[in-house]
Amino acid sequence: MKKTILTAAFLMTATAAFAQSAAESTGANSVLGRAPTTADFIMQASASGMYEIESSKLALTKGDDATKKFAQQMITDHEKASAELKALIDSGKVQGNPVTALTEDDKEDVDELAKLEGADFIEEYFDDQVEAHEDAVDLFKRYAEEGENADLKAFAAKTLPALEHHYKMAQDMDK
Repeated sequence: MKKTILTAAFLMTATAAFAQSAAESTGANSVLGRAPTTADFIMQASASGMYEIESSKLALTKGDDATKKFAQQMITDHEKASAELKALIDSGKVQGNPVTALTEDDKEDVDELAKLEGADFIEEYFDDQVEAHEDAVDLFKRYAEEGENADLKAFAAKTLPALEHHYKMAQDMDK
């Protein structure tokens, strides 16, 4: 009996956690304006940062001068934000597991981007940057406003203006 109750409690907890992750991954939380869980925020913020860095490394080799300048700023700023997030986790102030490799979708996007050259590369790179930064601004804003961990909320709020600036720059370059 006790084992059954414990198993049921575990399944209910796991199901609730999965539902939150599913709501975040499907965009339901974003549409409703709900904050992601701490685990979802860490996973998505770290994945986003990694994608920004890897796609921008490509732009350093394939872009024109303006694209390279933008890409270098993305690498510098996202490496700094990633290091700050890692330091929060390492300090024990925040519990979670950052993504340590590109997600399958992000890897496919980077691989597709790598196949492009010249104006096609630049156009796709900035299209991707606009989309990625729009998602990042939304994620960081929702967590900064209603996240469950005070230290991570402060990190999200501190990082948000740079992401908003990146989003605006990417939109301007995408014209």
